[in-house]
Amino acid sequence: MKLKLLMVVGIVAPSFAICANVGATERHSDMVIAQVQQQNAGDKEKEKDKRHLPAGKDQKQGQSTGEPQKPVQQLQKPVQQQLQKPVQQEQMRKPAQLEMRKQEQREMRKPEQHELRKQGQQEMKKLPPPPQKSGGTPAQKPVQIEKPAMQTPVQQQQIPAMQQKPSFDKNKGQPPTIQTQQQPVIAPGNRRLDQVRGERRETHEGNRLVIQEQNRTIIREGGHTIIRHDDTDRFRRGARDVRVERRGNETETIIIRPDGARIVTIVDADGHLLRRFRRMPDGREIILIDNRYRGRPGTFGFIVNLAPPIVHIPRERYIVDADRADEALLYETLIAPPVMVIDRPYTLDEIRYNYALRERMPRIDLDTITFETGSWEVTPDQARLLEPIAEAMRRAIRRNPDEIYLIEGHTDAVGSDVDNLSLSDRRAETVAEILTQDFGIPPENLTTQGYGEQYLKIPTQEPERRNRRVTVRRITPLLMGRN
Repeated sequence: MKLKLLMVVGIVAPSFAICANVGATERHSDMVIAQVQQQNAGDKEKEKDKRHLPAGKDQKQGQSTGEPQKPVQQLQKPVQQQLQKPVQQEQMRKPAQLEMRKQEQREMRKPEQHELRKQGQQEMKKLPPPPQKSGGTPAQKPVQIEKPAMQTPVQQQQIPAMQQKPSFDKNKGQPPTIQTQQQPVIAPGNRRLDQVRGERRETHEGNRLVIQEQNRTIIREGGHTIIRHDDTDRFRRGARDVRVERRGNETETIIIRPDGARIVTIVDADGHLLRRFRRMPDGREIILIDNRYRGRPGTFGFIVNLAPPIVHIPRERYIVDADRADEALLYETLIAPPVMVIDRPYTLDEIRYNYALRERMPRIDLDTITFETGSWEVTPDQARLLEPIAEAMRRAIRRNPDEIYLIEGHTDAVGSDVDNLSLSDRRAETVAEILTQDFGIPPENLTTQGYGEQYLKIPTQEPERRNRRVTVRRITPLLMGRN
């Protein structure tokens, strides 16, 4: 009985506990709902009061109560958006402004570019036209024109060594200033020998054959053949004025340089050179050539019989190859004394037409300059190779302004002796022209002469480029009779 009672109580007691918990939960839920309803009613009353209060009081009340200021945050957003709009607009305007500035700069540079193009066109117009082919003349490389560029002050002050004017010893008389040019020059006429042949005129005077060319005379008599020309034709180029005066049987040609110096050449009635001197602007005179001493009478009265010289100096210092010599050796050769004693002054014709006399002076073979067959033109790349000999010559003339150098032209053995004489004489003149116009050597310090095929460097009758050459020799001691 007790056991049954205990089992009934064990089953019923938990049910009463569950019912008690459910009832307590229901009562707590009712209390929470009541509190929420009271709180909502209070919020509604406060909202009604806020509608009737001014804005300032509402803000103070909100600050004192610690409530969140939602309306203020809502007002700040539009303000921030308004502040951000100008920044965004400014950022959008920057690319447009940069593009406008670039356009303005391009517009400002247009006049400068136009001026540069205009200067370039003017410089191109000033340049001489490229040489045209004539007959079999080998084609030359065209001159490349560089576009004009803006130079800095330092670049504008730099002057190429080829264009610098040489200085001279004032105590011995300063030679005239010669204007130089950068482009290598070619002999006047820019022609070949086959064109010269058509202009020749032959005349016979007894046993003498005289062949006249445009500015040369070839004379053949008694087994001798020589060629003559007038050096004053070369002096005229670049002169400020030229005057020719007759004084009895003599003709005086006066070449006036741009600096006022005068080169005076006096010839006799037959055109033979008598004297040549330089008259400086201050009146001082420098004797260059005095031919008043004449040899035996006759056309070839200038032929002298001299034994070959006895040379005691090394061969490489007696015959100097320009392509192997440095500037010091070139200079020493251009001021070297004779290898033998000179017994008297000799005329220019005696020096020109007597090999044994000329051989008393050392010489320089310009192996850097060779010529095409039948041509006396010098290519620009070869002309530039004359700078070492020109610099040495400038130093020598600065030391002694009355120095005279003989430029000798040679050919190979191909062709007639008359053709080769004319060709070699023009080759010598071409080199003299380059030395003057490109490197500033006074033309009156140079004299030229062609020898044709008489003195071959390479003994052969075949075409040989090394025989088509030019040599340079100091002849001042021979003219002055100094040792």
